[in-house]
Amino acid sequence: MMTDELDELYQEVILDHCKSPRNFHALEGANRKGEGYNPICGDNYTVYLKMEGDVVKEATFQGSGCCISKASASLLTTSVKGKTKAEVKALFDKVHDMITTGNVHEEGVGKLAVFAGVHKFPARVKCAILSWHAVVAALDGESQPVSTE
Repeated sequence: MMTDELDELYQEVILDHCKSPRNFHALEGANRKGEGYNPICGDNYTVYLKMEGDVVKEATFQGSGCCISKASASLLTTSVKGKTKAEVKALFDKVHDMITTGNVHEEGVGKLAVFAGVHKFPARVKCAILSWHAVVAALDGESQPVSTE
């Protein structure tokens, strides 16, 4: 695929998840919650998890922010369901590396590869990774909001 076509496809996926975010609601019975805040642009999200043992059974989010941060949170909630805490943290590492360097780890990132191009826009990196910091905070039982600063 040509890079332009790939960029266009990625933009379509991001716009789709921005306009129609998946799992965009508070989660009844959530037993973990992580909050993320980006003071630079005002993105503010809460990620809710329903854990059974070490496994994420359900994941949702609420809040507001730019299109990239909302799409990232939407794709995050669809990506972490059914994964163990360790698997989610390993995925965080891959996504964080991909968003900051553009390196796509073929295995395990799936649709999240749409954020590989974000590294070209340093001001947007924090938008794309915000909800990921929030989900790690939720997994770790952090009660304080995490900030991108």
